[in-house]
Amino acid sequence: MSTLNVNGRKHTIDVDPGTPILWALRDSLGMTGTKFGCGAALCGACTVHLDGQAIRSCITPVSAAEGKTIVTIEAATAGSDRVGSAVHAAWVKHDVAQCGYCQSGQIMSATAFLKSLPRGKQPSAAEIDAAMAGNICRCGTYSRIRAAVADAAKALA
Repeated sequence: MSTLNVNGRKHTIDVDPGTPILWALRDSLGMTGTKFGCGAALCGACTVHLDGQAIRSCITPVSAAEGKTIVTIEAATAGSDRVGSAVHAAWVKHDVAQCGYCQSGQIMSATAFLKSLPRGKQPSAAEIDAAMAGNICRCGTYSRIRAAVADAAKALA
């Protein structure tokens, strides 16, 4: 049995400690917003926050999350999260999503990046690109993603 703190709630689940967080979220907790992409931490579709850091849940075992806080896309863009709400609004404004498959991971990376910046800092295009580099979008909406992250940063200033 493992106990995970996910989106502010404790969940006790019966999984092997080596089970990737992704599968604990999807299969044991029914949280399907976090996507399976490659299974090798290369595409970013499975990105969640672990104690505020963007991590790849497809390779991070449940045992690494015990005693820590996991935030998923289900909570990251909730109205109570100022940064997540700003990112969500910018995503809609810039019509970022096409197929939408990578978007939960993209948003999780963007929110972690913006939360890591000093308040009021406006990131450059190069800084945004570097922060988002590990997230692949097959539809190629990178310019929209960059614009949305920049817009969200302005809204948070």
